[in-house]
Amino acid sequence: MILRVAAYCRVSTDKETQANSLQSQRSYFKEYINSQENWELVNVYYDEGVSGTSTKHREGFNRMIEDVNSGKIDLIITKEVSRFARNTVDTLSITRKLKEINVGVFFINDNINTLEYDGEFRLSIMASIAQEESRKTSDRVKWGQRRRMEQGVVFGQSMLGYDVKDGKLHINEEGAEVVRLIFHKYVNEHKGTHVIARELREAGIYPMRVKEWSNTVILRVIRNEKYVGDLCQQKTYTPDFLTHKKKYNSGDLEKVYIKDHHEPIIERSMWDKAQEILAQRTLTDEQKSRHSCRYWCSGKIVCGECGKKFVSRTKKRKDGSVYKAWRCSENAANGRKKTDKFGNITGCNNISVNEQVLKEATAYVLNLLKVNKTELISETTDEISSVFSQTEKIDLNSLYNDIRKIENKKHTLLDSFLEGDVSREDYKSQNEFYDKEIADKKNKIENQKNRQAELEYQAQKMKNYIDYVKKYLNFDSADECLCSEVLECITVFKIRILEIKLKYVPAVKLKYHVNGRGKNYKAEFNLI
Repeated sequence: MILRVAAYCRVSTDKETQANSLQSQRSYFKEYINSQENWELVNVYYDEGVSGTSTKHREGFNRMIEDVNSGKIDLIITKEVSRFARNTVDTLSITRKLKEINVGVFFINDNINTLEYDGEFRLSIMASIAQEESRKTSDRVKWGQRRRMEQGVVFGQSMLGYDVKDGKLHINEEGAEVVRLIFHKYVNEHKGTHVIARELREAGIYPMRVKEWSNTVILRVIRNEKYVGDLCQQKTYTPDFLTHKKKYNSGDLEKVYIKDHHEPIIERSMWDKAQEILAQRTLTDEQKSRHSCRYWCSGKIVCGECGKKFVSRTKKRKDGSVYKAWRCSENAANGRKKTDKFGNITGCNNISVNEQVLKEATAYVLNLLKVNKTELISETTDEISSVFSQTEKIDLNSLYNDIRKIENKKHTLLDSFLEGDVSREDYKSQNEFYDKEIADKKNKIENQKNRQAELEYQAQKMKNYIDYVKKYLNFDSADECLCSEVLECITVFKIRILEIKLKYVPAVKLKYHVNGRGKNYKAEFNLI
């Protein structure tokens, strides 16, 4: 009986040495099968540059299994278990399915034939060893990469503004100019990411590795610490050596951050300003509603006894309902105030406060505001108009006309020089004088444009202030989002006194008293 035999071989990298190894394996299997009596060579299947921990991306392996299922193969031979698969589950699952259709796998070096009675038992042992070896190899590689990251070796691809060569970042001046332009538009011209992306597309400037500019691409540039000369690595990691799926590092592993690692493209002062602006613009109104309202007073409640921040705790009532209360973090960590044998004071005696009390107290203070809305908005509008009026101090058209006149003088001077009416020395001296005048005029124009942009930015902030005022004055309920937006700080004292500080208005002190218990409680407030 003639056995139709196939061979499988694999190398995990596509380096030249491994490629030679792969060629040797293929030649070996061809000779080995042809030398066996009653064996007929079907094919030598192979995969190059892929891992053995999963069969998902191994095209040669999967093609071989398809041919088995098509009835073209009776026996598969391979060098050893680790070449077939380093995943124990895959190895046993595949060989069992093959055995069900009477197709065996022969591991030459391990001398295991899955059709023999003890084949699966021996295979499971060898497969487990192969998988463990794969795990150890993965750990060694990760450890080595981590050490090299700490030494400043750069992992990853070239990017806009930088080329990665031999583990180092080298400035690519063409891309660096685009990076500088993006930061200039974002910081100095106060333009949003959508606008910047559109202007770059219109200017015919192309990004790297993506089809076109978008606000997401611009955000990635602004957030990338490499442009300020810092290096942050291990932003992603591979938690499972079997699946090789990458995961974003959200604090699971310590990132490797090296400050002033390489030559920056953006000065740190501009970088810091960009991050500040980014932080202000990051959340949309919908996101603010979804996130900030959930923790409307987080970080804003201060203990009037020890100065520490309050932390939230969820508590359960006797009827099974739950509510949130806020408690001094020092009290939560160390209990009541005490002095140890060394004289150190720990703990705090302040009381906890129901969150509903805090909401109602904030609403109470908001409703105390007695302001003439029309008068306040009118005053703010006048201030905005005053800001805009400052832009008229310098006439840009006049400056442009001056430049044109000087350019005409330069042309006249050149004609005089060419006709021999002016000496070379006089021409050079006078031309330099004209150039200096033009440069001064252009500098004034640029400064005025920057001033104009800054004033418009301030005016927009004032307009936003008007919206805040309207929200204040139209307030009629304990809206968490509004409370979060207008609340600056609440100081809690143990004698049931709250000092509430809202933005733009003086602090107010309240004495509160709670009547009733559970869901039926009622808080009352009195001004102090």
